[in-house]
Formats: sequence, structure tokens, C-alpha cells
Amino acid sequence: MSQLSLSVLAFVGGIFLAAQGTYNAQLGVQLKNPLLASALAFFFSTVFALVIVLFTMKDLPSRETIRQIPIYLWFTGGLFCVLGISLYYYTIPKLGVSTMISIGLCGQLVFAVIAGHFGWFNFPSDPINLKRVIGLISMITGVLLINLK
Repeated sequence: MSQLSLSVLAFVGGIFLAAQGTYNAQLGVQLKNPLLASALAFFFSTVFALVIVLFTMKDLPSRETIRQIPIYLWFTGGLFCVLGISLYYYTIPKLGVSTMISIGLCGQLVFAVIAGHFGWFNFPSDPINLKRVIGLISMITGVLLINLK
């Protein structure tokens, strides 16, 4: 798949994440419990994901493949996901969607640049350079401009 196609998919994914955040934040307000909204969102996400897996997966992973997966990989992503998404659902009604998403993206990008620089999570190292620092400063400036009242 080309870089342009992948970039379009990433952009559309960002739109979906912002939209789901607003819908599920509204659900959390209606239920008066953002964690319940998270639980429901994850339940229905699981249902939708399983349906897609049933229609697209050709073979199940082998027992050997499953045994080689470190135990922490089975739950750590889910834990971080529920914490991050629940914080989104909690803060969107209080901050507004543009403020919350812009600050959330800022956190994601700062973390990604640092994690990439140090090669965390067994991914290739991607050192911080002047262009990245300028990009981060520009992004932080953009977040401040978006949120100026």
C-alpha cells in the first residue's frame, strides 16, 4: 500500500476516533458514568471486531504461536486503552471535543517521539532531530492557538 493511501487511512482513523469519543462521551454523560460508557464501548467494539475476524481470518494462530506471546501483551494494551479512552470520555464533556482531542494528540505525539527516540517497545530507534523538535514546538503552538479563548 502506498504512503499516500496509508496516510489517508490514518487520517480517516483519526476522524473515527474523534467521532467515537464524542458519541461515547455523550453516552457517559447520559449514564452519569464514563467508565460504564467505556465498558459498553469496549463490549460493542469486541462484538464488531469478532464479526470482522470471523469474515476475514483464514487460520487461527497455532498453539506454539500463542505460547510464545509474553503474558503482559495479552492485557497491557487493553489496560492502557481503557484508561486512555475513559479519560477521553471523562474530559470531552468538560473541555470540549476540540480542546480534548488537541491536547490528547499532543500527548500522543510527544510520547511517540520520545518512545521512538529510545526505541521503546522493541521498535526501531528513530532519533530526535531538529526537524522533530521544530514539529513538536509547532504542534504545541497549534494546540495553544486552538485552545485560546
